[in-house]
Amino acid sequence: MADLDEEIDRLYGLPLEQFVSERDALAKRLRGEKRREDSDAVKALRKPTVAAWAANQVLRSQPEQRRALLEAGDALRSAQDDLLGGRGDAATARSAAEGERRAVGGLVSAARGLARDEGFLSDAVLDRVRDTLHAAATDDDARAEVEAARLDRERRPAAFGGLEGFAVAPPAPAKPRPAKRPRPPQPADRKPAGDREADREREERDREAERERRAAERDRRRELQAAVREAKAAERDAGRRRREAERAAHDAERRFARARADVDAAEAAEREAAARRRAAEEALAEG
Repeated sequence: MADLDEEIDRLYGLPLEQFVSERDALAKRLRGEKRREDSDAVKALRKPTVAAWAANQVLRSQPEQRRALLEAGDALRSAQDDLLGGRGDAATARSAAEGERRAVGGLVSAARGLARDEGFLSDAVLDRVRDTLHAAATDDDARAEVEAARLDRERRPAAFGGLEGFAVAPPAPAKPRPAKRPRPPQPADRKPAGDREADREREERDREAERERRAAERDRRRELQAAVREAKAAERDAGRRRREAERAAHDAERRFARARADVDAAEAAEREAAARRRAAEEALAEG
């Protein structure tokens, strides 16, 4: 429901020390309104870690930079996909990676202001904020949480998210071709047969060396692309297992919340019955 979504969104914008008390108060109010499932869902919300809370606050306070981060992450992912599909080039991927790094850096700089204002954000926490923001470019779940500014824990960028050592590395300098030693001018227009044969041999060696260099570059590119594909497959599998574990944990938390609510209701019923018993005993004594 829209009103509940707004209430939940408000929780993630509160000072960190107020999250639990405000969450529990909201859950209690919803339970009083007979909205049992909503109450359980709110009660199951986890208090953000310090790094997640800091990321949420800076994302909320810098909406333009948050939009720039999401756009830069989408551009980086698109450039990498094009590169792996043989449609793009490393220069474009490097440029996209640099744009994404700048967007993250701007938000981390803003988060340093929180460190000064709040007085508890260490460099280690800011590093985790940086990693969490980078993860939005490689992890769909992290992107959704960054977009909503509702992170409850820090994230790590996926392996090969920036195609380290390949897409974002500076281009390797071209190998210089061996210089040809100048030969003294021949007295006649036509070179001696021995010189012509030597020239042909040198040219053939140069062509063979160039063919070998290009073949090595192609092999290296195929190896890197295969490594990236394998890493992405492993990443997707690990992400699937993580999401399953998170769903299981969430379900367990919701079951616990329901059980806690049942205990509360039973305790209330017990207190009410005890009060009626005492009233009856008092009436009996007076009679």
